[in-house]
Amino acid sequence: MHRTSLPLPIVVVGHVDHGKSTLIGRLLHETGALADGKLEAIREMSRKRAMPFEWSFVLDALQAERDQGITIDSTQLRFRTRKREYVIIDAPGHKEFLRNMVTGAAQAEAALLVVDATEGVREQSRRHAFLLQLLGVTQIAVVVNKVDLVGYGEQAFARVAAEIARYLAGLGLKPASVIPVSGREGDNIAAVSPRTPWYRGPSVLDQLDAFELNSGTADRALRLPVQDVYKFDHRRIVAGRIESGRLKVGDRLIFAPSGKSAHIASIEGWNRHAPQISAVAGQSIAITLDDDIFVERGQIASRAGALPGVFHDLPVRLFWLGRKPLVAGQRLKLRLATAEHWVNVTRIERVLDLDRITWHDGEDVPPNGIADVVLHSRSAIVADAFADIADTGRAVLMDGYEIVAGATVRRSAAEEQAAARNITAVAHAVQREERERANGHRGGVLWLTGLSGAGKSTLAMALERRLFDRGWQAYVIDGDNLRRGLNADLGFTPEERSENIRRAAAAAALFAEAGTLTIAALISPSEADRARAKSLGGEGFREVYVKADLATCEARDPKGLYRRARRGEIPAFTGVSAPYDEPASPDLVVDTSAAGIERCLEQLTEFVAREFAAPSERAVSAGL
Repeated sequence: MHRTSLPLPIVVVGHVDHGKSTLIGRLLHETGALADGKLEAIREMSRKRAMPFEWSFVLDALQAERDQGITIDSTQLRFRTRKREYVIIDAPGHKEFLRNMVTGAAQAEAALLVVDATEGVREQSRRHAFLLQLLGVTQIAVVVNKVDLVGYGEQAFARVAAEIARYLAGLGLKPASVIPVSGREGDNIAAVSPRTPWYRGPSVLDQLDAFELNSGTADRALRLPVQDVYKFDHRRIVAGRIESGRLKVGDRLIFAPSGKSAHIASIEGWNRHAPQISAVAGQSIAITLDDDIFVERGQIASRAGALPGVFHDLPVRLFWLGRKPLVAGQRLKLRLATAEHWVNVTRIERVLDLDRITWHDGEDVPPNGIADVVLHSRSAIVADAFADIADTGRAVLMDGYEIVAGATVRRSAAEEQAAARNITAVAHAVQREERERANGHRGGVLWLTGLSGAGKSTLAMALERRLFDRGWQAYVIDGDNLRRGLNADLGFTPEERSENIRRAAAAAALFAEAGTLTIAALISPSEADRARAKSLGGEGFREVYVKADLATCEARDPKGLYRRARRGEIPAFTGVSAPYDEPASPDLVVDTSAAGIERCLEQLTEFVAREFAAPSERAVSAGL
């Protein structure tokens, strides 16, 4: 179903007892959305309980809610105006039920913020307004309810309207309108009321019809989170919902974080009279690929030139819903799109004072608090900045089976620092494609990983010589050489080793951008570090596992490092006292313990010709 045919989801928020449920009940009545006999049933229920008639009883479906006099769940109801259909989400205002409010608001594209004309802006009014901003809901109208209790006075309304407008402005939000309303009496809900002759704005229903359904996601970068992969007859079918962008048969998809790519062979469907050739944001689809690459749930498909970020340290802004304060070191489960990751809170950068809208340092985040934190994951997290693509930039955090936080992805620290220094990327006058045409081959990164003594540097230098003799632009980045220059300031702690790999990958990516085939030879023992290197290298990154068992490497020991490690002179030496994560799905495996240097070099040469030769040169390059 296309987005334009979907109902517009609206969330109704505000402080407890400010009249949200009353407003919604009245909206349903005014639009004829109540079932036959529902109004009479509400009146009879009120009579039996010896209570005055309340429009809020339309929504109070649970006996516990009626008894307590508060709404405790998020309720979705549909109604229709002459323009379109709506799904209106009643989000609880009571402080203890903010979790439900976040759940409701995350689904909305517009919001009604209800404020009591007699009480003005209260704690939950401010909190809910900030949450709307946090969740990216920018289409907002303020409903100043209960104006009948202030005698429909213009000054009383103007005072509350100015107060909420100032607060929203501090959040960078501007309401589309501020509407004086009596939910109980129906003023300014379906039509402008004669009781407020001083008001010149729209009614609530008019304002709802003025909101826009978010169809812009179709024009953004493609994001297709993989929901599942099914095997059907001889085909593997990849299923998921397109969160942004569009695709068509023949498009080349890149799956993050693996970096694997393939073309769309078909868009599958059932009971379809004609084959489907394209799809857009909002559609759930199933596709087949022209290559049998490894794809699994949680990966995100996109296209070259507009790839999502791949993070191990994810900067987020979160709203903490846990019963105890959040502290650094806490371990939680992150759910983002269709992926799940175990994360640790590595640091709390700042905490928000909701009353003053100011940030301050803090060692913990209190219940119902908002903070900027950094989450670390060993597995690679694929995400976008929330400001760029909301659907792949928002997440929830779980503690066991309970949602304890809603989070949005901030820009990385490097991006924020660059923005603070007014740094912008400078476009080159020579494009990468021009360099590759001149070179006769593609630029890229050939990442050689393996144990010390496996033969990485030997193969890398031999391959560089062979490619250069054939006219290729090739250059080796060797781990030991980097340690003598660019990375001379780094030691061998786990953090410094990760930074060593990051710098090497960034440098290799720059060479590749210049059209050079960069051969990186580094042990790079951590799968997480290699995943980050792959994200920096982009679609031209290829991982080669230079394989050799530990006994073979130790027997070779070209630098005497194994002997020193066995004597305890080198702490945390890979293969002896520190682990090596074997690549799960490398692009090529070269086994130097089973084949000689010349045979392994031939394997590498054939692989390079196949992967990096320009299309018109592949037949020639195959003879390297």
